[in-house]
Amino acid sequence: MSETVVDVPTADDMQALGARLAGVLRAGDVVVLSGRLGAGKTTLAQGLGAALGVRGVVTSPTFVIARVHPAAGGGPALVHADAYRLGSVSELDDLDLEASLAESVTVVEWGEGMAEGLSEDWLEVRLDRSLDDERRTVTVRGHGGRWTGLVVPLS
Repeated sequence: MSETVVDVPTADDMQALGARLAGVLRAGDVVVLSGRLGAGKTTLAQGLGAALGVRGVVTSPTFVIARVHPAAGGGPALVHADAYRLGSVSELDDLDLEASLAESVTVVEWGEGMAEGLSEDWLEVRLDRSLDDERRTVTVRGHGGRWTGLVVPLS
């Protein structure tokens, strides 16, 4: 897939974008979310979790570092991690995210520069927020063969 950019004006729109992304995700997929504080990373993850039909409320995993949301139905679980407080790739490795990678969708907030090594194929999602208002721009780029030619419905 090539790079795709979409404007996301509200939190509801960010959750809806997460739901649309969930429509193309499957067990084994890795999603790396990046963007400054308040950009909407957790809000996007909430939309993913709701659309995947996982159990539990998707909240920021900043203080627990990683949270597993089991599948409520036949879909994959959601592993939601936050690398904000991690200092290195080895600290991310200590979370042992690979253990559940095959049966889960793994979403890593603040994972840029660390989480790409979890899989040969990953989806990079960059969230940018305007300093003047609440408008956000989301850039999605697939890496690896899994994403070649795949169309991700962002709008």
